[in-house]
Amino acid sequence: MEYSKIIAITGMPGLFELVSSKSDGGIVRSLEDKSTRFVSSRVHQFSHLESIEVYTTRLNVNLVDVLKAMEASKEKLPDEKEASELKSYFEKVYPELDFDRVYASDLKKMVKWYSILSKNQIEIKLSEPAEEITEDVEPVETKEEKPAKKAASAPKEVKSPENKKTEKKSAESKTADAGRGKKAAEKKESAEAKPAKKTTAKKTEPATKKAAAKTADKKPASKKK
Repeated sequence: MEYSKIIAITGMPGLFELVSSKSDGGIVRSLEDKSTRFVSSRVHQFSHLESIEVYTTRLNVNLVDVLKAMEASKEKLPDEKEASELKSYFEKVYPELDFDRVYASDLKKMVKWYSILSKNQIEIKLSEPAEEITEDVEPVETKEEKPAKKAASAPKEVKSPENKKTEKKSAESKTADAGRGKKAAEKKESAEAKPAKKTTAKKTEPATKKAAAKTADKKPASKKK
């Protein structure tokens, strides 16, 4: 039987082992008569012994500390009904108790509870907290995304005075060639635009007609009678 399962129930004397818990109460077993019953949480309140604290003149201590001091002490347990004996007992066993806030009824409960735990041979100790299993996880490096760099513009070519002169001459020669080509094209267009001159061939009379004209001129004059 574990100390962490031992509870005290309001309105019911003694101590109990919490067998199972439900939403509306729990099934408990008495450490005195070993009887098992269902106790409603709507009527009674459950208090785990390991969650109970006791007032002292300094900081509050857990009930386990007081019970262990009683276990280690050689003083005889006092009569539960005698308040004076209870106080004198705890003044020897645990003098740091704040007797102004720890009443005789509280001292009586602690003596009775210690007697029940001893009879049932329950080891008085707090339950150890469950160890958290932590795995060694290597940290993941997160790289910050840097904004993309703008493409570097090509360096401007530094032109020397000589280069400028040669470029100027080449530009002038290009414009001159363009002008000559333009004039030649204009001449060609004007030449093609002029209509061709008409050539009229002289009509040549036939040779027979010329000969006839000459013979007509050479007729002799008519003889006079």
